[in-house]
Amino acid sequence: MTALFDEGAFSLERVDGALTLRSRLAEPPGSLSLDFLHGRVGFRRRREEGRKSPLGKAVGLHQFAEVSVVDATAGLGRDAFVLATLGCHVTLVERVPVIAALLDDALVRAFADAEVSPIVARMSLVVANAASFLAALAGSEVPDVVYLDPMYPEREKSALVKKEMRFLRALAGDDLDSTVLLAAALENARKRVVVKRPRRAPPLLGPSPSHVIESENTRYDVYVTRLQGGAS
Repeated sequence: MTALFDEGAFSLERVDGALTLRSRLAEPPGSLSLDFLHGRVGFRRRREEGRKSPLGKAVGLHQFAEVSVVDATAGLGRDAFVLATLGCHVTLVERVPVIAALLDDALVRAFADAEVSPIVARMSLVVANAASFLAALAGSEVPDVVYLDPMYPEREKSALVKKEMRFLRALAGDDLDSTVLLAAALENARKRVVVKRPRRAPPLLGPSPSHVIESENTRYDVYVTRLQGGAS
C-alpha cells in the first residue's frame, strides 16, 4: 500500500476507501480515520435532542431561525457535524493540514450518502490559522457565532484519554493561543462566541461569560458580542 504522506512518525494511507493516518509511535498508538456516517457521530445524528439541546441553546438555535457558525477549532469535526445536522451553516477552520485532510476525506465520503449529503452541504472546510481567518472576515462573511473547543488540559494518565484525542494532541499540541483566539472571536462574531469546556474547568482568560449552559460533563461558556447589541 502506497503512503500518500510520510514524515517518519506518521503516514497517510487509503484503507478500505478512507484516508487513514497511521502512527509508528507508541503514543499515540494505531491509526485514525474520520467517519460522519457511522459510529459515534452517526449515533449523535440519530439521537441529537435538537435545537433545545445544550449545544443548540449555546449557539442560539432556540432563539434564531438560522445561524451561521465558524468552528474555529474544528479538530475531528464532530460538533460541527451536529450543528450542521441542526440546520446551521458551519465553516470548519483547522490549522493542521493532516487533520484537515482527514476531515476533507470524511466530508467527501459523507456527501456521497443520500441521507447525509444535505447536512454536509451546509459544511465547508478551511485550512488556516483561525485568529487570522476571523480577522480577515468582513460584511456578510462575519458569522453569527464563533465556536471554540480548545484542547483540554492533558490528564496525568494518558490511557484515560480517547485515542482520537491523543492523535490530535500529538499533531496539534496544546492550544497555547486560546486567549488570543477568544479575543479574535469576540471581535468577529455577530451574535455570540461559544467556548466548550470541561464542566469543572475554569473559563478561558479574558472577559467573563455572559452566561453558562451546562450538560453532564461539559460546559458551554456563552459570550454575547458587541456586534449584536442586544440580549442573549
